[in-house]
Amino acid sequence: MARFHPLKVIDVRRETRDAVVVTLEPRDEDRALFGFTQGQYLTFRRNFDGEELRRSYSICAGVDEGCLKVGIKRVEGGAFSTWANENLAPGDEIEAMPPMGKFHTELDPEAEKHYLAIAAGSGITPILSIIKTVLAREPKSRLTLVYANRQVSSIMFREELEDLKNLHLGRFSVLHVLKAEAQEIELFTGRIDAEKMAALFRHWIDPATIDTVFICGPEAMMLSVAASLREHGLRDDQIKFELFASSQPGRAKVRPVPRAEAARAGNGVAATVTLDGTTRSFQMPCEGETILDAALANAMDAPYSCKAGVCSTCRCKVLEGEVEMAVNHALEDYEVRAGYVLSCQARPISDRVVVSYDE
Repeated sequence: MARFHPLKVIDVRRETRDAVVVTLEPRDEDRALFGFTQGQYLTFRRNFDGEELRRSYSICAGVDEGCLKVGIKRVEGGAFSTWANENLAPGDEIEAMPPMGKFHTELDPEAEKHYLAIAAGSGITPILSIIKTVLAREPKSRLTLVYANRQVSSIMFREELEDLKNLHLGRFSVLHVLKAEAQEIELFTGRIDAEKMAALFRHWIDPATIDTVFICGPEAMMLSVAASLREHGLRDDQIKFELFASSQPGRAKVRPVPRAEAARAGNGVAATVTLDGTTRSFQMPCEGETILDAALANAMDAPYSCKAGVCSTCRCKVLEGEVEMAVNHALEDYEVRAGYVLSCQARPISDRVVVSYDE
């Protein structure tokens, strides 16, 4: 099964000084594969000086727009984002995996909900897809966006957000929070943290009216905002988040068990991996190598993207044996309890492990 498919670049539009919006088109035979749900992302790959790099970028188009768009912000020292901002042009082809991700909720045309979205910088990209789709598919629902940036010139999709606000008066409101520029209302200057959220709840947003919250941005912001939301009465199942990157362990970590010594005492771990209906068995080291690394080393085309425990591209299920995840920011606790792990973070702690990417 082909995991990556070519997409043709139809348009590259400069959004800010350091960000572009890329419009893409799949081949006719791949169109069904690239249907997406609001909030999902695409994983791209490209070779740079003989090394394959994979990067994920969120889709910023609404489901009903009939096109595929991603926003790519240049990251200092980032080979892929720099190339996309400086060299990608209409007519080029780029390889991508079909859309993935669970940063969304089911929509109901009869629902009357209040969604709160909190974004920082390019974290607006999946949020924009969610906003457009909710406004189109839940005509009785409303949204409030709190959007943090350094300054006005760095606000991605500023005009598009204003147009949406004017088109959906009373249903969509935007609160811009700027770190480096003073605003008429002091509350909207600074950064989004727990203190800022508490002030917003006192003066602008009634937390009792919120049904679901979407948060996308750096980890520190996500953690502080989520804590503030809980303090104001929201449940974990009402809070959905998408991280840029991770530097700390996530909320669900598989704990070592006494059987770990059995693996470390032997010459290796007997691993069996099923992928796309094919099962392969091999030996892997007791320490230092993840399930994903071992699968790739044994010529299996295992899916992955971030290798940081942030996305869920490499998700697999442990059928036998035990593993330990170093980091998990992508799987829900119930998924971990059901045996699912992120293979980029999972290391065996038993002398035999059987996993499947097909479950």
